[in-house]
Amino acid sequence: MSFDILKKLEWRYATKKFDATKKVSSKKITILKEAFNLTATSYGLQPLKLVVISNPKIIKDLVPLSYNQGQVGNASHIFVICIENSIDAKFIKKYFDLVNKARNTSRDILKSYEDYLIDNFSKKTDEEITIWAAKQAYLTMGNLLTVCAVEEIDACPIEGFQPDQYDSYLNLSAKGLQSVLVMAVGHRSVDDAFSELKKVRRGVDEIVIDLE
Repeated sequence: MSFDILKKLEWRYATKKFDATKKVSSKKITILKEAFNLTATSYGLQPLKLVVISNPKIIKDLVPLSYNQGQVGNASHIFVICIENSIDAKFIKKYFDLVNKARNTSRDILKSYEDYLIDNFSKKTDEEITIWAAKQAYLTMGNLLTVCAVEEIDACPIEGFQPDQYDSYLNLSAKGLQSVLVMAVGHRSVDDAFSELKKVRRGVDEIVIDLE
C-alpha cells in the first residue's frame, strides 16, 4: 500500500493545462470536500471554508483575477480556500458545542480548555490570527493535493491570484471570509508538456535529518 501511495505522488504534478472537455465526477468532488473537512487543523478549530466553483462563467471570470493563468480557465473545478475573518469567543464556543454534541462530553469537562482558547485568542492581534488561520489553509491544501493524487485527479495549487479581487467578485467579504489559496482541478490535457517532465526533488538523504 505504501508503495502505491508513493507511485501516486510520483504521478501527480502541478498541472498547467487541463482538458476542458473532461469534468471531474461529482463523486470525486465529494471525496475532496470530505477530505477538506477531515483535514487536521490547530486546536481542531477549522477556521476555514472551501468555495467549490464549477460554473463555467465564474471560472472564466476568475482567469484575469489569476494573472491570466491558463490552468484556471480550462479546469473542471476551482477550489478557493478561505479563512474566517472572525475567530472570537463566539466562534470558539460554537466549536465546543460541536465537541459536546459529537462526543457527549459535558461542558463542565470542556470548560477549562474552552476558557483557555478564548483567553489565548483574545490576546492575539487580528494580524496574528490571520497568519495562524492561513497556516491552516496550507495544511488543507497539502492534504487535498495528496487526496487528488490518490484519486488520480489532476490539480494545480495556486498562490498567484488577486485575493482582494476574488473576495470582491465572489462576495466573500460579505460572508466573513477572505481567500488565501486557489486550487484548480480537472484532468490533464494530453498535450501538457509538463506531464512528461521528470520530477525534480532534492532527495530524501538531503532534506531528512534522522536523529537515532
